[in-house]
Amino acid sequence: MHPMLNTAVKAARRGAAVINRASFDLGQIQVTHKNQNDFVTEVDRAAEQAIIEVLQTAYPSHAILAEESGASTNLNDDSEYVWIIDPLDGTTNFIHGFPQYCVSIALQHRGIITQAVVYDPNSNDLFTATKGGGAYLNNKRIRVTKRDRLTDSLIGTGFAARENNKAALDEFMKMFQLMISNCQGVRRPGSAALDLAYVAAGRYDGYFEKDLRPWDIAAGSLLVTEAGGIVGDFSGESDYLQKGDIIAASPRIFAQMIALLRQFA
Repeated sequence: MHPMLNTAVKAARRGAAVINRASFDLGQIQVTHKNQNDFVTEVDRAAEQAIIEVLQTAYPSHAILAEESGASTNLNDDSEYVWIIDPLDGTTNFIHGFPQYCVSIALQHRGIITQAVVYDPNSNDLFTATKGGGAYLNNKRIRVTKRDRLTDSLIGTGFAARENNKAALDEFMKMFQLMISNCQGVRRPGSAALDLAYVAAGRYDGYFEKDLRPWDIAAGSLLVTEAGGIVGDFSGESDYLQKGDIIAASPRIFAQMIALLRQFA
């Protein structure tokens, strides 16, 4: 395992330990609204701090971009290494005791995602990838599915709820109806990072969502590409990290999803 990936795994497990301890007494957790249907808890913040401490101890000169604390003071256009962190992807699920959430950590080197960890503390599933080195689940190589027909496929999705954004909800419902009528099934569990990991592992054939943030998709996108899949925005282009709109799938399913969803780009 690459040394930087090994550090990221250590950091993910440290953050997950914070989450696991808190999960035993959900009623005591303080919850704050960031936006409508968008929450942050003291657990998010504590897990993020635990992750950052591990990363900064190993690599003190590296920049940080994290969901709760934002950008470190040394993050700028010239930053060579940037850690992109979501300490608890699926906070709403966590608050309700629904076991679909994870820790997501990615390393960006000169603008390219090179290391990725998505760790599910409920199942103890550890998804890892190094650019050019393949994607793994619990140290076993994973690949996207070989299914070639969208009509036979299981597709993941999500809706990043924003305050009073009726237009976005209406658009999502149109996409949802279109997709569900052209595939075998659509699932919306509520954690973008895990959804992407599931595409990499062949649990989904594809995934789509709009209006995401870099920490939602940075690690998962590398998992998918290293597992043989394709990731792009709704036009099929590669600027999904900047736009926040993403489609990820095996190559043949990706092409069929783009054909349906390009109108929403």
